[in-house]
Amino acid sequence: MTITFRPLTRADFALLAGWLAQEHVARWWNHETTPEALERDFGGIADGADPGEDLLALADGEPIGLVQRSRLADFAEYRDEFAALTQVPGGAVTIDYLVGDPERVGHGLGTAMISAVVADTWRTQPDVPALLVAVAAANERSWRVLERAGFRRVAEGPMEPDNPADDPLHYVYRLDRPVTGSG
Repeated sequence: MTITFRPLTRADFALLAGWLAQEHVARWWNHETTPEALERDFGGIADGADPGEDLLALADGEPIGLVQRSRLADFAEYRDEFAALTQVPGGAVTIDYLVGDPERVGHGLGTAMISAVVADTWRTQPDVPALLVAVAAANERSWRVLERAGFRRVAEGPMEPDNPADDPLHYVYRLDRPVTGSG
């Protein structure tokens, strides 16, 4: 299986709305799925007017999920939440992710998708020293995927939850750019 990424477009909004409405996604993303909400929250990035990337993940060409990738420096309030718990290197990137189809959850697809976006980040963004990801402590499936993809837990503490029903306790995971030596 080959996982690739392409920018999310408005033509993908209906697919994304279906994924966001799935119980396993809605529980953690807590996102409105109306056309207006999708336009509000994804339209700016689709147009290139807002920082960050919304990437449609494809397995052998078939859409399977979404990865959001952004530089923490572009979101000062979020960066500051991380910085209250751990060191945030300049140029650090964060990701958020979902596998859309509930039938495909639990089969290693999330780990493969995260590993692929990490490899893509190292390849396409040579100035990124590390990825930092915050996960609600109760979202065990999500933080286990990060661990399987090579991330290590570096901190825990309160952060604003995506779902107001959740406890603010989050785990912070980090993956540093591999060091490649030259003789």
